[in-house]
Amino acid sequence: MFCGYFCFFSLCLFLPTQRSCSLGLVSNLRSSDTTSLPGFENLTMGYNKYLRPHFGGEPVQIAMSLDIASISSISESDMDYTATIYLRQRWTDPRLVFHGNKSFTLDARLVELLWVPDTYIVESKRSFLHDVTVGNRLIRLFSNGTILYALRITTTVACNMDLSKYPMDTQTCRLQLESWGYDENDVIFTWLRGNDSVHGMEKLRLSQYTVERYYTLVSKSQQETGSYPRLILQFELRRNILYFILETYVPSTLLVMLSWVSFWITLDSVPARTCIGVTTVLSMTTLMIGSRSSLSKTNCFIKAIDVYLGICFSFIFGALVEYAVAHYSSSQKCPAKAPPEGPAKELTKEMEEVNIANILNSSITSYKRKISFTSIEISSDNVNCSDLTMKTHEKIKRVLRNKMHRIIGYFTIQNPSNVDHYSKLLFPLFFMLVNVFYWAYYLYF
Repeated sequence: MFCGYFCFFSLCLFLPTQRSCSLGLVSNLRSSDTTSLPGFENLTMGYNKYLRPHFGGEPVQIAMSLDIASISSISESDMDYTATIYLRQRWTDPRLVFHGNKSFTLDARLVELLWVPDTYIVESKRSFLHDVTVGNRLIRLFSNGTILYALRITTTVACNMDLSKYPMDTQTCRLQLESWGYDENDVIFTWLRGNDSVHGMEKLRLSQYTVERYYTLVSKSQQETGSYPRLILQFELRRNILYFILETYVPSTLLVMLSWVSFWITLDSVPARTCIGVTTVLSMTTLMIGSRSSLSKTNCFIKAIDVYLGICFSFIFGALVEYAVAHYSSSQKCPAKAPPEGPAKELTKEMEEVNIANILNSSITSYKRKISFTSIEISSDNVNCSDLTMKTHEKIKRVLRNKMHRIIGYFTIQNPSNVDHYSKLLFPLFFMLVNVFYWAYYLYF
């Protein structure tokens, strides 16, 4: 009999003569003397779906809960994420109170005859309600007038991301629910059980991220048309770095170490050292282009992975430049001549003796000139100031010239083979120091 009354009531909702049906239902209920469905005539007698409960009085309390079924994709290039959620809303409508302690699940198509909140998802780019095999909605009515309204929604929501620490970043995204037309004087949004109102986040398995933590907030949106209630689900996503270590960090580090092999090859092996330097530079360039292709729309960000690839490229290019400097310095040195033998050897000795004698004679002559110059008594009548000035300028120029030659000598590579010897130690040492600062900064600051 209960099923018959309920089916009869459902038919009355869709018939044009709803009032007559409801009166007939009331008369049948009274005649059968049943109390299982008293009060259902309120759905057709005096009920207006265009007016909220407590119209003109206190605001309606709407409690919400969420089940996160999946987060299918998180796009860094589009700055959004796509999630499938089960949204459940509860509120009390005193016009739907009936006697008893039972609850009834109604056909989802009956939602068109009831008042429901105008909840929408803030910052949603695309959303749709699932309709296979029928619209995925649920209406459940309780005897105290409480209505449970559940929906299955897939939505793409914007999420502003800071990619400066990519791929060691942690992103904070939000799912915000707000009333579109009813301000805080008409409706009040609350979470049903606080943080326990959200389920499914701890079970999510994402390809690149791990859900670090999540929490719920209650806020208000102040707009020109009024202050609107807003519920916020905020969750933090930490990126899994293992993939990027195997895909980018390890290959780039090995390329840097490969460039150091040239330090153990002699300077005369021009093809071998040039081939290693050019090959590592080109391979590093390809690796840098590949890392940027996956985030083509976010090139404006200087990411952590870009910094590391730039460091590796600098060390590889530095190894190539080191060989160029060492090879150029070795080519500037005159080749050592073999000592002469026989008559040529005696002639060389005689020339060295003549050169030594000439040097000694010139030194003695210059020394005598200095002594004679100091013994001359200078009087004010025969001194030429311009001559003294010219000599002073020449002395200053000579001193400056000597200092410049000395400074240039400091930067002149006396032994080109020492360049490779020092590079074997300095390049790995500096690379390890840079790595320590890099990982410490991006992991702990």
